[in-house]
Amino acid sequence: MQQWNLFLAFFRVGIFGYGGGPSSIPLVHKEVVEKYKWLSDDDFADILALGNSLPGPIATKMAGYIGYRVSGYTGMLNAILATILPTIAVLIILLSFLNNFRELDWVNGMTQAVVPVVGVMLAVLTFDFIKKSKDNLGIWITFLLGGISLILIEVIGVHPGIVILALLIFALVKPMRKNKDEKNYSSKESSL
Repeated sequence: MQQWNLFLAFFRVGIFGYGGGPSSIPLVHKEVVEKYKWLSDDDFADILALGNSLPGPIATKMAGYIGYRVSGYTGMLNAILATILPTIAVLIILLSFLNNFRELDWVNGMTQAVVPVVGVMLAVLTFDFIKKSKDNLGIWITFLLGGISLILIEVIGVHPGIVILALLIFALVKPMRKNKDEKNYSSKESSL
């Protein structure tokens, strides 16, 4: 049953992840965090960050690792296969179809109509990550790191993998901020 659920989860990602990796990330999150609860939000964010710093398509990297984590090597192969099968089949069918009708307006409109939906899905996922980061790091550090990352990636042209690696090193060097409840508990213990 676990293998079947793994296949279905990543098959849905493969079918509905129109537009490549960025559009499939929210779908993977929906399946593995919200629906099947194989990962926590924090685990998903860590996998996404590491996956983005490695070469290759993000959807297959995430499928491989999550499949392995859920069900070993069989799960890894199952998830990767489920992710790429829809793409291969649809690519062959759609390219044959679109090649014959590429001059028609409705074909161009169909491919462009999906772009705003993908944008909204990415915005929702980004907002969730910012909220989580704000809770863990605080609002000022979250916006400072976000702003610096934006400048490095978009203005200066630094590769995102290098920025992610630098942020991971920063996270290792900087101690995590204690939760307010932990601080209160610690101060109560020390006063006793």
